[in-house]
Amino acid sequence: MKSSLDEKLVEKYPMLFKHRYGNMITTAMCWGFECGDGWYDLLDKLCQCITEHAISHGLDVTAVQVKEKYGSLRFYMFGADDTIDEMVDRAEILSAYICEVCGKPGEMGGTGWYSVRCDEHA
Repeated sequence: MKSSLDEKLVEKYPMLFKHRYGNMITTAMCWGFECGDGWYDLLDKLCQCITEHAISHGLDVTAVQVKEKYGSLRFYMFGADDTIDEMVDRAEILSAYICEVCGKPGEMGGTGWYSVRCDEHA
């Protein structure tokens, strides 16, 4: 993800990404968001829902890693409850239908290295 979008998420959700610039020994967030720009809106909405739920339930939720794996989103964190886990599961499923490059509807494809692409970016 380009740095301007990375910074936007970190600024918007400081509780969730408090370790964004942490040491690689303690967090994989030091590498940033390891996915394409097309998932920005999905991540933004997910982070908003996680943050609102965490605040209303007194949870200290921290992202440890956000990346693409096997073509879809992976969002790892500490401090989540079952509701947040369900939110993440839904976002990971949705990511398999969103072009990682531009955010338009896409399809999973590839041989050996899977990715989700729209017709334009296939």
